[in-house]
Amino acid sequence: MALRTDRSENRGGGARTRTGAGSALRGRLGSLWPRVDPDQGDPDLARLRVAAGAADWPALLDGLSAVEDGPDRTWLIAVVTDRRGMQEWLPAAVVARPESALPLLVSGARLVSWAWEARTGARARDVSAEQFKVFHQRLRDAEEQLYEVAEREPGWLAPWYFLQISGRGLQVGPEAALARFEAAVRRCPDHLGSHQQRLQQLCRKWGGSHEEMHSFARSSMLSSAPGSPLGTLVATAHLEEWLDRCDGEGDAAAGRYMRRPDVVAQLHEAAEHSVLHPDYPWPRSWAGNFNTFAMAFALAGEKAAASRMFKILGGTVTEFPWQYAGGVPSMVFRAWRARSRTWSRS
Repeated sequence: MALRTDRSENRGGGARTRTGAGSALRGRLGSLWPRVDPDQGDPDLARLRVAAGAADWPALLDGLSAVEDGPDRTWLIAVVTDRRGMQEWLPAAVVARPESALPLLVSGARLVSWAWEARTGARARDVSAEQFKVFHQRLRDAEEQLYEVAEREPGWLAPWYFLQISGRGLQVGPEAALARFEAAVRRCPDHLGSHQQRLQQLCRKWGGSHEEMHSFARSSMLSSAPGSPLGTLVATAHLEEWLDRCDGEGDAAAGRYMRRPDVVAQLHEAAEHSVLHPDYPWPRSWAGNFNTFAMAFALAGEKAAASRMFKILGGTVTEFPWQYAGGVPSMVFRAWRARSRTWSRS
């Protein structure tokens, strides 16, 4: 399988339940022709994205104000601020509501996303000096706004989540990066998004190591309650090492890594602890979690486990982690799902 030449980031944390929005016909069609749904089946996100696309700040403010700060609002802001062009009208929204920290938070989050647009997902050696200059300036502007939000609303999780992403881009150093993660988890100890950002920080591609990354993922899972989404970190870590090995050793060697008995055992343990546990809370990020396990089990050759994940997902595809395999994420998803159906009949 051809690998992409860039390194898109898993910027974090799908719908409250997997049977919510859409008609039965739409669900069947989605199962036959899977696609990346930018709304991830979440009606709240769908409304917010419409408002963002229309530069309708009052509607966006009403929608976000209806959700308390925490994992849900952080996830909604992270996804909705990927809408291109928001930076053109958000400054006016900030000026119009100087007493509110929420416009400033949304603006800061958008600046983070806008910065990564300038950098692109290319490897550092393929990013121009001008791109890096724009990237860093936008991140510095984002940090100024996000720190102001953190000062105004010291109990909020969201600014610390986004400060982890901006800090990684600005290479703030290991102590500062850890402090930002700790600030986030003090406010929400089991926040998967913050743990995902910490895992990215510990990846080899960001100056960490496979050993640090796996240790963090496994210890986070084991210290969480049964049913916690943090088990997804274990699958993500193995996909990160798989991708790194593809680049350094080739596809065949990376495939052997994923099929190692210890890797397979850890994937099953993590799935049983999290997405397959009866107490799994079905957070908004459910689709990303199941897509991550689906790809990991597929690469590991675990036929029944992969088939189970694909069956739960139906046609619900998230861009991460399928972009790691190259090509169009929905087509990669479809190809591996077809293989899992062949496996399940064997």
